[in-house]
Amino acid sequence: MTFQEISKKIKSRPMVVTYFSHDECNVCKVLRPQVKEVVNQYENIEFMYVNTKHNPEVSGQHMVFAVPTIIIFYEGREAKRYSRHLSVRDFQSFLERMAGSTV
Repeated sequence: MTFQEISKKIKSRPMVVTYFSHDECNVCKVLRPQVKEVVNQYENIEFMYVNTKHNPEVSGQHMVFAVPTIIIFYEGREAKRYSRHLSVRDFQSFLERMAGSTV
C-alpha cells in the first residue's frame, strides 16, 4: 500500500490501529497476533499491518524508526504511539477507554 492509500484508510475509519514491523523481527512475530486479537474485540476499530521493509515511505512519513511500533489513529489523527516495548494490558486498556468515544 502507498502512503496515500494508507492515509485514506486512516481517515475513513473512526479508529485504526497500525502495526509497523517486518518479518525479521522475532518480538514482532509474537506480539502481532496478540495485538490483532485485542483489536478484533472491537467492531469499530480497524487493524492495519505495515511492513517497514516493503513500505519505507510509509514508515518514514509516520516517523517509525524502530519495530514494533503501533500507532493508534483516532478520527484521522495520531492518538497514541507504542514503540519497541509494549504491555498488551496497557494497550487493551487504552483501546477500552477510546472505544467508548467511537461507539
